[in-house]
Amino acid sequence: MRLHFQTLGAGEPLIVLHGLFGSLDNLHSFNQRMAERYRVYAVDQRNHGRSPHSPEMDYGLMAEDLFELVQAERLSAVRLVGHSMGGKTAMEFALRFPQRVAALVVADIAPKAYPPHHQQILEGLLALDLSRHQTRREVEMALEPWVPEPGVRQFLLKSVTRHSSGHAFAWRMGLQEIAANYERLREAVAGGRTYPGPTLFIRGERSAYLSEADLEPARQLFPAARMEVVPGAGHWLHAEAPEVFYRLVAAFLAGCAV
Repeated sequence: MRLHFQTLGAGEPLIVLHGLFGSLDNLHSFNQRMAERYRVYAVDQRNHGRSPHSPEMDYGLMAEDLFELVQAERLSAVRLVGHSMGGKTAMEFALRFPQRVAALVVADIAPKAYPPHHQQILEGLLALDLSRHQTRREVEMALEPWVPEPGVRQFLLKSVTRHSSGHAFAWRMGLQEIAANYERLREAVAGGRTYPGPTLFIRGERSAYLSEADLEPARQLFPAARMEVVPGAGHWLHAEAPEVFYRLVAAFLAGCAV
């Protein structure tokens, strides 16, 4: 699949991957800062942003999508940064194509399987009839019973766009496709292989997605892995503590020779 992406800056290639329900815009400020040192590829994963929709979706396919992009852009060894679902895609890519990865940064996700915890959000998104609403505020109010957190609602509304006619709203993401494949997105990354290169896991101190206890099992796949903690941050660590997140990633990548 030919993914939609944007490039910023110049230098060695750095690919940045967003999380579930997101798009390449989610890490825009981070990408702008990293573009001072690297040629940043901000990528929309399949069924997200402006990339194509597909009824099939799992980490193997998303890693193959990324490989197609790397091949098309004639990139050799890339640095990878992935948040949440994007972190799992990045890990899967590194395990499948270790020779194409110079360094790996995984933000607040482990390579393990996770229990379901997006059901209420999915139910709320699927229940919305966007054709009934004239403003984004109306859409947000309709979503509020399902998603009480204002920040999460605002994040989800970034995937709402106007039809080409300019009147009705529509989802930019492939919502039905994501919902149909949600069980696959909870799965662990593929085992049986390792990525021996430099690997950094970054977790939010208040996040339940990644803990210190996850590091040793992760080292079975990523033997050179180490972990850093963003104090006071939750799962959205790049948005909650952007300066700390940037400094951790920049320092780590600066120390990884290609």
